[in-house]
Amino acid sequence: MKSNTVTPYKNRLSKKEQVAGMFNHIAPRYDFLNHFLSLGIDRVWRRKVVKKLKENPPERMLDVACGTGDLAIATAKRIPDIKIDAVDIAAVMLERAGAKIDRRNLGFNVHLNIGDAEDLQFPDERFNAVTSAFGVRNFEDLEKGLSEMYRVLKKDGSIIILEFSQPRKGLFAMLFKLYFNAILPFIGRVFSGNNRAYAYLPESVNAFPERENFVKLLEQSGFKNSYFKTFTFGVACMYYGKK
Repeated sequence: MKSNTVTPYKNRLSKKEQVAGMFNHIAPRYDFLNHFLSLGIDRVWRRKVVKKLKENPPERMLDVACGTGDLAIATAKRIPDIKIDAVDIAAVMLERAGAKIDRRNLGFNVHLNIGDAEDLQFPDERFNAVTSAFGVRNFEDLEKGLSEMYRVLKKDGSIIILEFSQPRKGLFAMLFKLYFNAILPFIGRVFSGNNRAYAYLPESVNAFPERENFVKLLEQSGFKNSYFKTFTFGVACMYYGKK
């Protein structure tokens, strides 16, 4: 499934090039805005992913579209001796991740790689777990990205994906829609200095095949026992599957 119909900018560059350029530009303010705009709840969601990983602690993990490394760091702090490869397409985001990893003395556990999620430079069946937090909706070709994640995962390994979702019912859904589509882009534009990054965010979420539809994509990619779980009244979803 091509997901390049929604792109950060209206130019001739590929979605991958646009996404890399956008995140390189907003990297200095990325962590502040993430935590501020979510009221810090994004940290809670990542802890839930780590809790799921700890049910069967992996020896080797791949974190795809790792951004500034928050999920890899949270995992390394709570699962002793784990080895994590973290991949992202945006070099400046990886620089920020590297600085955070160094401050926490986690360089032994987390290795950063610049690379394309749709062409992972790892051998088949290398990892016990593959994760991604708020990254898969930025893939240019979603099915290809999921296929690569399946390829590098060992038999009986787990995939866990954290992604934004849309609340569906009641007053909260109405208020969230107003915040997410109008207020958040305005605040993000003011603080990030990027006119498109936080307008692209709700656009990409609105276009993403969430919940049951994404579970179907996981199953079509070969994953089994797949399911999703909503967090915070449906603002985010955790997707899980096995190889």
